Amino acid sequence: MAAPSGSNGRRAWAALVPAALLCLAARTAAEPGTAPGAAPSTAEFDVRPGGEVHSFSRSLGDFGCTFTYSAQGGTNEQWQMTVGVSDDSGLFSCSIWRPQGKSYLFFTQFKAEVKGAKIEHAMAYSQAAVGAQSDIPLKQEEFEVTETAVSHREGKFRFELSKLMIVAKNPRDEL
Repeated sequence: MAAPSGSNGRRAWAALVPAALLCLAARTAAEPGTAPGAAPSTAEFDVRPGGEVHSFSRSLGDFGCTFTYSAQGGTNEQWQMTVGVSDDSGLFSCSIWRPQGKSYLFFTQFKAEVKGAKIEHAMAYSQAAVGAQSDIPLKQEEFEVTETAVSHREGKFRFELSKLMIVAKNPRDEL
């Protein structure tokens, strides 16, 4: 399920999802009986310009997240990816962002794919919240969401990306 349409729906999701991801990460990390490797995992990586396609992946148990992109301009930027699994393994989260807020690179393409889960909610932002600034979501027509991926929409994406957030549901949880 993508974010609701309209600016009020986007604002509601923009406020709800970060809180849900923080709760998910905190609950998973605080659970003393959590299986090994189930605690949220954050890794830093460089987003490199030059027009070549690059990928960065993280896995947690049966779940995985891969960010594939191509960017131009500037120099390397430090980004982070955090993956987390709820204590009941029903939800998987993947967040990809530039901690400094705004990226100065021009993204020619991007795609974030999840493995082992189906996307329930995904949102992409041109600017990530930092200090007193808020997240600035991409317009809905700039990106598309499928069951397992969030990607730029050819011809509509305006080359700005600073954050992606995905919440996915374990399909085995539906049985």
